[in-house]
This record gives sequence, structure tokens and C-alpha cells, in this order.
Amino acid sequence: MRKFPMLMLGVVLGAGAATLATNDRLLSTTSAVAAASDTYRQLNLFGDVFEKIRSDYVEKPDESKLIESAINGMLSGLDPHSSYLDAKSFRDMQVQTRGEFGGLGIEVTMEEGLIKVVSPIDDTPASRAGVQAGDIITAIDDDAVQGLSLNQAVDKMRGAVNSVVRLKITRKGASDPLELKLTRDVIRIKSVRSRSETDVGYVRITQFNEQTFEGLKNSIDTITKDVGADKLKGYVIDLRNNPGGLLDQAIAVSDAFLERGEIVSTRGRNADETQRYNARSGDLTKGKPVIVLINGGSASASEIVAGALQDHKRATIIGSRSFGKGSVQTIIPLGSNGAVRLTTARYYTPSGRSIQAKGIDPDVQVLNEVPAELKGKDETKGEASLKGHLKNGDDEQGGSSAYVPPDPKNDKQLNYAFDLLRGVKVNDAGAKASNPSASGKPANAPN
Repeated sequence: MRKFPMLMLGVVLGAGAATLATNDRLLSTTSAVAAASDTYRQLNLFGDVFEKIRSDYVEKPDESKLIESAINGMLSGLDPHSSYLDAKSFRDMQVQTRGEFGGLGIEVTMEEGLIKVVSPIDDTPASRAGVQAGDIITAIDDDAVQGLSLNQAVDKMRGAVNSVVRLKITRKGASDPLELKLTRDVIRIKSVRSRSETDVGYVRITQFNEQTFEGLKNSIDTITKDVGADKLKGYVIDLRNNPGGLLDQAIAVSDAFLERGEIVSTRGRNADETQRYNARSGDLTKGKPVIVLINGGSASASEIVAGALQDHKRATIIGSRSFGKGSVQTIIPLGSNGAVRLTTARYYTPSGRSIQAKGIDPDVQVLNEVPAELKGKDETKGEASLKGHLKNGDDEQGGSSAYVPPDPKNDKQLNYAFDLLRGVKVNDAGAKASNPSASGKPANAPN
């Protein structure tokens, strides 16, 4: 605290008081010193409150939790996406973004307090051991699962590769519980799923982790071989209810469909922190038409991809308005104390628009029919409704429907996309899909 004001004092005395400009600088310096003093007074206030809690609270508090709660409060007061990650949360986040961990390969959910298998992942210890969809896991290594949270049960099933875990399972139709012994293996979270729909390729991206671009590349190669390059009408890229993920993967996925041009720019507090990311030559689809599906659950990295392809007129965007998360978070490790997730920049599409609290409007709005029991529950509130969100002018927009029918036959958005690619439906948006920008420059882009 002493070093800062003494340095300021040296500047003021050395410059003298010969001109009005110097006097202005003196006033500015005095204000800066006063602001710093106010900050330190507030920190002293925090210390006083902390000591009062330590000495006078009705029960002896956990001091480390007090500090952690104070840090959480400080970060959550900035915006909805800045937060503190303790050591365990940081490890969990790394697993999610890496898309690879030691485990059994089971997708599970919590149902009426029980851990239920949604499905085993192909070619994993779970599938090889015969675990089936609908199985109920009652014990893990002889410890009852009843009463555990879903995350706690998942943590118990994950572990070091080649270590052994025992599961007790009840199965509908089986009179006695099954006891399975499984050896953990490397499990890769499959963020990309794809299939051929006769003459159209369908690619679903559920999140952007370290495996996403490779998954997309492999999907395009497989679809091209299955359908044949000459018969393939185009691709549907489904980003609905994709909450986002890694920025570099969003850039790589966008680049997969572009020959050149800007993909996204990020702008921090200072002008010299602006970064621009550009496409490299090489469209993996060889110019095939592309349609991107979005809805109210499409956020962040999903919106970067949709915005880039929309601005370059490389794809037709179909569905409902996206979530509107237009900020970038940087994970700053704190050694053994976890990490800080801090909002460090806003991002902008190639044409220079910010989708923060506004979202991306589709080229063609198509809404799925929502079952009566879900009406009113199918809409996300969007970034604009989050308390403390970064503001973006007066024309902020709320959320939109995020409902996707479980049966593809009832999926109006998906079927509209198929019809557009096959020429059953023709409109201006269809022309966009089949005529990618030759110049690589988005509409309304600054020269």
C-alpha cells in the first residue's frame, strides 16, 4: 500500500506546478489514490466481518468454507457465468471438456431416487459386461446407491483405468439381482453422433469438447462413403440444446465448412486484447449445402458456429432464436485450490454483431409442436433474463422454445431441413444453403 502513493508523489513533485495540465494530472492522481484507499477500507471491512463470524457465530464455522463463499459471492456478483471452482469442480470440468476419463461407459440418470441406466456406450466395459438400458444399479463395490446423488454415484463408478469395480443390478424380468465385475477403461464422451438419411447426412453435436472436431471429421467421411459424394444432397448440423464448450472447437467446427474469412472475434476490456480467428482453406464437405438447426437451448460455442456460417451465407439456419450467450470465460487455475472461471471478453460474429442477450435469429423460423403437458415449460428464458448479465443495448431478446420431439418423424424442424435440401421446399433460405459465399466475406462485413 505504501509503494503506490509514494510513486505517485514522486511523479507530482518532479513535474512541478508550472501548467494547468500538471494541475489536472495532480487532481487525477489524487482521485486514484483516494479510490485505492476506499478499496483497502472495504477490504478492512471484510476482515472485520470475518473476525466477528469466527469469534461470535453460534457454532464454530469452517473458515475455509467462509473464504470460499466470499470468493463465490465476489465472482457471482460480476455476471452469471463467472464463478469459483473448487478442486473437485475443476477436475470435473476438465473431464467434461477433455471428453475422456477412466470409467465404465454407462449413461445414467436419477429416477425416483434410483440410479437407472439410460444406455451403455458401445464397445465399453459396460456394454461388454451385458449392462442394458433400464437396469437399476443398487450397489457399487458393496456400497448401497440409495441416498446418493447422481454425481456421487457417477464419481464412484469413475476411477483409474484397469481398476476393478463391482456393480449390483436389478433388471426387469430377472428374479435375482445381477452381480457384475467390470474393469475400468478409457471412456471417450461422444459429442458427435451422425447417420445417413438416404441422400442427406445428419450430424448431431451435443457439446464442444476436445473430441468434437475429430468426431465431425469422421462423421463427414463416413457419410460421404455411405451415401456417395455424387448422391449426397447436403448436411444437417443439429446444434439444438447444445450448451457450448471450448472456443477452439467452435472455431474448428466452423472452419470445417469455410474456405476463408473471419470466424469470430473476441474483444476484452482493452482494445489491444482483440483477437480475430480466421478460416483456413479446405471445406470438408466440398461445398455441399449445409443447414444448421438451433433453438432456445443453443448457446455460446453453438452460437459462434451458427453465427459464422450465417454471416458467410454458408448455411441456412433453421429453428428458433438461440440463447444469446455472447461472452467468453477463461479458466484460470489456482494450483491446488481449484480455479476461477472469469468472463474476459465478448465475442462478435464475422459481420461484427454481438449476440449477447439477443441470440441468433434463424433464417427460417420453424417451431415444433409441443405436447399439452409441456406447454409453457418448453421455453428457455435466455441470457437476457439472467440476473446480472452483460447488457447489450435496448433490443435484448428473451428465450425461445427448446423442445425437440423424441421421435424424428414428429420433428418439424428436422423434416423441414431434409425437405429443403432435397428441393421439396424452395425459398430464399434454400438458395443460401446451396450457394456458399464465393468471396469468403460475410454480408455487411467491414472492408
